[in-house]
Amino acid sequence: MTNSPPKLTDTKALALHRNRIRGTDALFLQQVAADEIEERLSEVNRSFTNPTVVTGFPQIWEKMLPNAKIVPEEDVLALEVGAHDLVIHAMGLHWANDLVGQLVQCRRGLRADGLFLGAMFGGQTLSELRSVWAEVETKLTGGLSPRVAPMAEIRDLGSLLQRAGLALPVADCVTKTVTYKSAQHLMQDLREMGEANALVHRHKKPVTRREIETINEAYAAHFPADLGRIRATFELVFLTGWAPDESQQKPLRPGSAQTRLADALNTVEFEIPRKT
Repeated sequence: MTNSPPKLTDTKALALHRNRIRGTDALFLQQVAADEIEERLSEVNRSFTNPTVVTGFPQIWEKMLPNAKIVPEEDVLALEVGAHDLVIHAMGLHWANDLVGQLVQCRRGLRADGLFLGAMFGGQTLSELRSVWAEVETKLTGGLSPRVAPMAEIRDLGSLLQRAGLALPVADCVTKTVTYKSAQHLMQDLREMGEANALVHRHKKPVTRREIETINEAYAAHFPADLGRIRATFELVFLTGWAPDESQQKPLRPGSAQTRLADALNTVEFEIPRKT
């Protein structure tokens, strides 16, 4: 009998954070993700008749894809096997307790040659805030507690798409630098966009006034922006993959080429002696 992996995210806390969102003013990064997804869809030469979107931000995606089924962010997704020609996992994968499991479920929800598109925060997101929290907490308490969720690096995500059984995997990113009046204003914005700390092992005591003042000072000293503001990095990673189908392009077998590369380039082929 195998033990299930420890949970990273408190899904009840995350759902509460999502439910506290009022309006769309704070959801500017989710709107950036939606615009990027819409652009990627415009480059695909087909129409989708049965799309679904996995998201905690239905107010953004219902406007973009009014005919799509909206599926909430849960460990077990409400996706019917082989029912969809398009599955979008929108801005929730960075909170997934089982990232590969989420991708596998999306893959199973696709019919043959169906398209998967994912949008999530990547590993460079809030790098400044992580650094400042580590410095301040070590200084004030002599230790560290989880304050910002760990996020996957883009170099690893393409292989995860393959592990999930998706063909023709692509991972790319868009990086946005946002300025704020202070670190306190940044953390308030994170709460308003539903991205406050939802880690299982988060420090649940309220942040003290002294901590806030020290964080504001350290952030302003290390990561200043123009006009006395501070800067914050948000890396949005976009994942693309297809449910396998016989009609898709496949790589040639090694040794099956019919033309030598040297002939194609009109160059002379020679060997470099290898030391042994």
